[in-house]
Parts: sequence; C-alpha cells; structure tokens
Amino acid sequence: MSENLRGILMMCASMAAFTINDTFMKSVTQTLPLFQTIGLRGLIAVVGLLILCLATGAFKFRPNRRDGWLILVRSLADVAATILFLEALLRMPLANLSAILQALPLLITLAAALVYGDRIGWRRMTAILVGLIGVLIIIRPGTEGFDRWSLLGLASVACVVVRDLSVRPLQGQIPSTLVALGAAVAVTLMGWIGVTFQGWNTPTDWELTRVLGAGLFLIVGYLTSVAAMRHGDIGLVAPFRYTSLLWAIVLGLVVFGDLPDVWTLIGAAIVVAAGLFTLWRERALRQRKA
Repeated sequence: MSENLRGILMMCASMAAFTINDTFMKSVTQTLPLFQTIGLRGLIAVVGLLILCLATGAFKFRPNRRDGWLILVRSLADVAATILFLEALLRMPLANLSAILQALPLLITLAAALVYGDRIGWRRMTAILVGLIGVLIIIRPGTEGFDRWSLLGLASVACVVVRDLSVRPLQGQIPSTLVALGAAVAVTLMGWIGVTFQGWNTPTDWELTRVLGAGLFLIVGYLTSVAAMRHGDIGLVAPFRYTSLLWAIVLGLVVFGDLPDVWTLIGAAIVVAAGLFTLWRERALRQRKA
C-alpha cells in the first residue's frame, strides 16, 4: 500500500469515526443531559489517550512555558467548540451542521494569513469568498431556516479555527497524543462541572452503550486523523476531509430521518468545491517552489 493511499484511507476513516461519534452524541443527548453526556464520553476518551501516551512514551516530553500556554489556549478553544457544537447538534439536522463545518479549511487558510502572515493570492482569496457565500446559502440569514442554532454552529467553527492555529507554533517534538490528551481532560472537566448545574439522570444500559460508542469512535477519530497527516502528500490527503459530509447525510437520514434541503446541498457543494480548489492551489504552489 502506497503512503498516499494509506493517508487517504486514514482520513476517510477519521471522518467516518468523528461523524459516527456525532451521531451517537446527538442520539443520546435527546434523553440525557448534555454535560453529563460530555463528562461520561470524556472519561472514555481520557482513559484511551492516557493508555496511548503511556504506550508511546509521550510523558517523557516536557513542554516549555510558551508551549504550555499554547496547549492551554488550544484546550480552552476545544472546550468552547465542544459546547457550541453539541448545543447546535442537539437541535439541528446532522447534515446541516456538517455542511457548515465544511468551511473550516477555507477559514483556517484565511486566518493563517491574518495571524501568521501566510501569503494568499487572488485565486485562493476568491475561493475563500465563494466558500463563504456557500455558507450563507446553507444558513440563509433572514429565512425560517436561520436561527440561533446556526449561529452556534458558526461560533463552533470559529473556535476550531483558534484551536487549530494555536498549535502551529508548538515545537515539533511534542507528541500529538499529549496535546490531544490536554484537550480531552479540559473538555471532560468542563462536562463534570456542568453536571453540578444541569443535574444528573441515571443512564440506562442503552444510553451507556451509546456513550461508550461515542467515546470509542472519538478515540478512533483522534488516532486516524493524526495518522492521516503523517502519511502521503497532505495536498492529496486533505480533500478527503469532505467525506464527513457524505457520512452526515447518510447517518442523518438513516438514524434521524433528516434529509437536507436542496439549498443546503447547493451551499455545501459550493463550499466543498471552493475548498478543493484552495487545496489544489496550495499543492500547485508547493510543487512550483520545489
């Protein structure tokens, strides 16, 4: 198996795992309090990542003060993104929220230019603007389909942008598993703190099974997403991130009976096309420099 094919398969597996985790969470939060569900799922994720860190010797690395602050910023952004995303997911169709998330690669590219001075040519800037138009088509401000839950979805995207950009200055030798563990611990603590305000419901066996499924698929998503970035050409592997939308449409229909309307599909297609063009353009520029 070639490195590129291995990376593509890992990316597809990652997107499937994260979307299945979202499906479990959307299902179980219909009956269990949100923060309780986050706390229970977090315990599973933390235990899994702890085992992985111990197995790989990740705790041998000690981040300096600067990197420690960056990891803290990433963890806090992850906490905010989790709350906002799950609050929106609880009340929005899975495919609609997933369609909004497809704007992430475009917004990260734009934010990297603003924060770190990455150069963006007029072609990529045009693609970013076209992608944002696609997002507006999905949420449709001023129509009945636009509500505060759509805004929460957009806010979660903004938090993910902060989360992803905050790790860019980290030293290369810091293990990804250690960074992921920091975020998982922060999100889990947030969940249990929220339980003190939101209350606790004794979960049934079926609810616990779904929480367990969410936690296990979250771990699989973490592991395969890291593996995807370490195999093959990123410019070739990254576009397969958009397969999450296909999973969201299928699972949303099969599990919840939700089918996105035509405008959502059109907007999602525009966002994905703009993102693919941006990734292709970045790859072409890298090859030209090489």
